[in-house]
Amino acid sequence: MVGSNPEIRTNFVENSGLGCINMVNIRYMKIGRKILQLLLITWVAPLFAVDTEVDLKELHPTREQRQSTLIINNVVGKYHYKKSVLNNEMSAAILKRYLESLDANKRYFTQKDISGFTKKYRTRLDEALRGARLDPAFEIFIAYRKRVEERIAHSLRLLERDFDYKLDENYRFDREDAPWAATKKQLDELWRKRLKNDILGLRLTGKKGKDIRKTLKKRYENTLHRTRQLGSNDVFQIFINAYTQSIEPHTSYMLPRLAENFDISMRLSLEGIGAVLSVEDEYTVVLKTVPGGPAGLSGKVLPGDRVVGVGQGKKGEIVDVVGWRLQNVVDLIRGPKGSVVRLQILPEDSGSNGPAKTIMLVRNKIKLEDQAAKKSIIENVDGKNSVRIGVVDIPAFYRDFDAASRGDEDFRSTTRDVRNILREFLAEKVDGVVIDLRQNGGGSLTEATELTGLFIPSGPVVQVKDSSGSVEIEKDMDPEQIYAGPLAVLVDRYSASASEIFAGAIQDYGRGIIIGEPTFGKGTVQTLIDLDRFVRNGGGKLGRLRLTMAQFFRVNGGSTQFRGVVPDIIYPTASDSNDEGERSLDNALPWASIAALKHAKDSLGAMDIYRNLHQQRVKSDLGFNYLVQEIDTLKKIREEKHISLNEEKRKKRWEQRKQAKKDRKNRFFDSIGLKPADDGEGDIDVDRKRKDAAEADRKVIRKIGVKEAARILADYITELSPRSAMANTVR
Repeated sequence: MVGSNPEIRTNFVENSGLGCINMVNIRYMKIGRKILQLLLITWVAPLFAVDTEVDLKELHPTREQRQSTLIINNVVGKYHYKKSVLNNEMSAAILKRYLESLDANKRYFTQKDISGFTKKYRTRLDEALRGARLDPAFEIFIAYRKRVEERIAHSLRLLERDFDYKLDENYRFDREDAPWAATKKQLDELWRKRLKNDILGLRLTGKKGKDIRKTLKKRYENTLHRTRQLGSNDVFQIFINAYTQSIEPHTSYMLPRLAENFDISMRLSLEGIGAVLSVEDEYTVVLKTVPGGPAGLSGKVLPGDRVVGVGQGKKGEIVDVVGWRLQNVVDLIRGPKGSVVRLQILPEDSGSNGPAKTIMLVRNKIKLEDQAAKKSIIENVDGKNSVRIGVVDIPAFYRDFDAASRGDEDFRSTTRDVRNILREFLAEKVDGVVIDLRQNGGGSLTEATELTGLFIPSGPVVQVKDSSGSVEIEKDMDPEQIYAGPLAVLVDRYSASASEIFAGAIQDYGRGIIIGEPTFGKGTVQTLIDLDRFVRNGGGKLGRLRLTMAQFFRVNGGSTQFRGVVPDIIYPTASDSNDEGERSLDNALPWASIAALKHAKDSLGAMDIYRNLHQQRVKSDLGFNYLVQEIDTLKKIREEKHISLNEEKRKKRWEQRKQAKKDRKNRFFDSIGLKPADDGEGDIDVDRKRKDAAEADRKVIRKIGVKEAARILADYITELSPRSAMANTVR
């Protein structure tokens, strides 16, 4: 669709992350960065090292890698949306990113190492890339591997020591912004504290001395083994991604052997727990749970949680997976439908000093129905005029492309399902409709366009500008407006891509009130390019490039990129920080604008009256108070960089956090006359009732936002009704 080159095709479908999809090298995740809901294709290539250790003599560039480099340079220069220049400034950025990709937490290199690399390569990598000379990348990696071997040998020696856990000392576990260690002695001290912290963490889970040392010995040896497994292709991939992501964060390279795994994920055929996973430092981190998946339905696996152990079946040994390659962790978690997997998790909201908890899940295959739009009705919203608000919850913009291509007349799609729901709402005589797009990371552009068409007579929905400057317009060509009544769209910081297109169009047409939090801000388009297409007899050896080649612009000319969609009425849960969504990513494309399109626009009138009524309500609303306190607490936890190595302080701090969380939840539930479920560990058979109760708790908490959206819409309807009859029409 975008661009005329037949070699380049734009894929307007987002991978919805079934099973366990891996993402790696996302070092820019901080507050609110844990869920990267990427438009169109949610994939960053993982490292698939070989199973055997690689000899240092085998770490050198290959002919295929040099070919790939030349093609990537050409494709990026011609088709990337951002016209960047490969110069000395870019060279310095690539070097910095490459070093941080290898040693993200600054535990292996010293400042002397960094200074040596900087002096030699700071202004030379641009020339090296243009000439496809990849030796600098391999020289640096070999030095890195030697440093890892030195550090692991040192830590294994330290394991024989005893530590005093009554000492009042701290460990800086987040070293992303810390300086590199000046000397080897400083690095030794860093590793002493790291080891002490690792031992203390296992002590808090109930492990004893001998078992602790056995676990950590295995963990550190796995780190060494994983590093030695990285071969020539892996080094090339890390280096090329340091290059592409120095341009902007969504362009990346994947190795040839990743193609099959990627294609499987795009067919949505994986069986597992329904989670998108990443690697941060040595931990496997949950980026996102899939609606309808076992992890999401359990309510006990949340974005930001770290998976530290995996066990098979109800009684199988839990294997420590800290320091493992992501693909190996994914392989452990995946499994056939109906089988049991147990995850040992460090919850994000417990901070870095909380003990792990064990969660039991039954693997399942995520079906389209699990992510389908669902309806509900909120009765007597304002308590006076018996206003009834219909709510449509849309977890994703889905479309059964296979069924549609076969010509099936009843293929499943977001638009078709919502159209049916709207007709049901007419029969049930609702007064207004709320479209709930919270945590909807996007999906099919076709569905975003067609769904918008249910609420407007006809007209443009979104503009797509490619790297050549050409602009194509996605339009609603159907003159039938299915619903013309009072409308609100509820969004949050995780509403991305297709969600932003729909919400932006509704706002531009003045068709409904946008409510909630500023959206993610993902307004760029990626395509997958098979590099073998550029050479004769490529043989599948050159890999694929995921290229940012276009940007979305709203009907009003503004981009959804970076700023996202700013609601007409903003909830108090919204953050004023730039550490969330697209705004938090290194080198993210900035907001931009192009010419607006001619379109009809309704007037919703002044929003001040509804905004003031909303603000008055939420000041004393215990539900919103609870949400704001939870968000503030989590933000403080994410901002922490140090942790106590005093065992009593550590226990006390964790108990305080646990009790404070419980108290906040109890106060809110008491205020609405309910008793919250026990948040303890779950067992599939024995604890079914507790699991169901916990699911009910989550629904209650989720309803806080949607109920207020219904109240705002009811305020609008009440104000509107004296002037005109209800305008809602469903055909």
